[in-house]
Amino acid sequence: MTSYISTRGNYPPVSASAAIKVGMVPAGGLFVPDEIPVFTNSRIFALTECDYLSAAREVIAPFLDDFTADELSDCLKPAYGGSNFHHPLIAPLHSLTEKVHFLELWHGPTAAFKDLALQVMPFLLTRSAAKLSGQKEIIILVATSGDTGKAALEGFKNVPGTRIIVFYPYRKVSKIQELQMTTTDGDNTYVVAVKGNFDDCQSAVKEIFADQRFNRILADEGFELSSANSINWGRLVPQIVYYFWAYAGLLKKKIIAPGEKINFVVPTGNFGNILAGWYAQKMGLPIHKLLCASNKNKVLTDFFHTGFYDRNRKFWQTRSPSMDILISSNLERFLFEITGHDAEKITHWMKELAEKGSFRADKKLLGDSMIAGFADEEETLEAIREVFNSYNYLLDTHTAVGYKVYQDYCRKSGDNTVTVINATASPYKFAASVLEAIQGKECLQEKDEFAILRRLEELDKGSLHPGLQNLQQKPILHRTICEKGEIRGQIEKILLTGS
Repeated sequence: MTSYISTRGNYPPVSASAAIKVGMVPAGGLFVPDEIPVFTNSRIFALTECDYLSAAREVIAPFLDDFTADELSDCLKPAYGGSNFHHPLIAPLHSLTEKVHFLELWHGPTAAFKDLALQVMPFLLTRSAAKLSGQKEIIILVATSGDTGKAALEGFKNVPGTRIIVFYPYRKVSKIQELQMTTTDGDNTYVVAVKGNFDDCQSAVKEIFADQRFNRILADEGFELSSANSINWGRLVPQIVYYFWAYAGLLKKKIIAPGEKINFVVPTGNFGNILAGWYAQKMGLPIHKLLCASNKNKVLTDFFHTGFYDRNRKFWQTRSPSMDILISSNLERFLFEITGHDAEKITHWMKELAEKGSFRADKKLLGDSMIAGFADEEETLEAIREVFNSYNYLLDTHTAVGYKVYQDYCRKSGDNTVTVINATASPYKFAASVLEAIQGKECLQEKDEFAILRRLEELDKGSLHPGLQNLQQKPILHRTICEKGEIRGQIEKILLTGS
């Protein structure tokens, strides 16, 4: 049976359900599987006969081997078997050219790739809690840079035995993202704006998970903390599925031959999305190169180029806010894996990062495991403009970063490998930036966010994503704003005083 171990060697091995229930290692660190299952080429080819639900079952099952087949199906069917996604393929491939294909991961209820994981995660979590005879109410703490918050709220709202509290950086997400969160209904949802950036939110949440005294206080009151961020393995493992799904889709279209290697380009901030691709590669998926695409906050690009991780730098608020991150949590898992599970080394690096804001890894250790690049603000807009003018296809700001990084890589390398670019959000979620890219900044004058949405819809000759319709008519249900040092107090207020 697969065991889950701590990246810092400070917790005994646990089952998959225990790792999902706990979320983050209580004393600090993240859970990873002690072994990675490997798929044969014939097993990968067999996925061409699967729908998304069946493919998810095949890919996820080896990681969750303490779930029975029926238990896993009970989790997957409500996520992928109903009407949660607005495209019959769940995550379709859009072919830009014979060599370049966009994997559209934004057809879920919140128009972002997080839905692929967060529609199933609540079922994995509640099932894990039930398997472990947990009687406490599970409190989901979420730090979001924009998209995870709404996706988690939609996944967990009104789920019995849970409450979800989302923290987002005040005035550092798009208006659409903010409205998606603050208009969320449900009798167990709480949304708090924090006067700080995403790293402030994420660091506070991590500290709360690691605070054993505070956790004991909550336990005495009948609460148990867990997370819906990708620090929770139950959030990360469903993301591995769409890499296999994309490959099977290319096989089905006869764009590639069985066993042929492809590239993936992944816009990423917290490193979870691309880490899922790395796990897929280690499972046997024929991946030639993984391209890690960053925006102007290029801490990951610099790290893969130099081996030096340094968050002591200016924080930029960009048009791709879900990537405005300087502390990429899932990098810890990646480093643990490539060091051969050297928990002592990881503990040292993470201690340096926490205390000094930086650490240095051996550049030789990183090798060419990731190709890293970035796009600045103007390059992001130019990518949107180029793809729309040349192909009449809209990119959101995050996907545009990925496209620009791909172009740079091709120019430098001459690599002509078939490539999939993860399209991480609907372009309508970042309508102002997308419209500005196409028509210039003057087109935004005297237009509110929803007038911009309508104009973009006219240009696209498409239809607005259902998850974004009528947002301006929904009542704002969450208005709490706090300082970054008040996050713990907000949790206490919500849980211990009921307000």
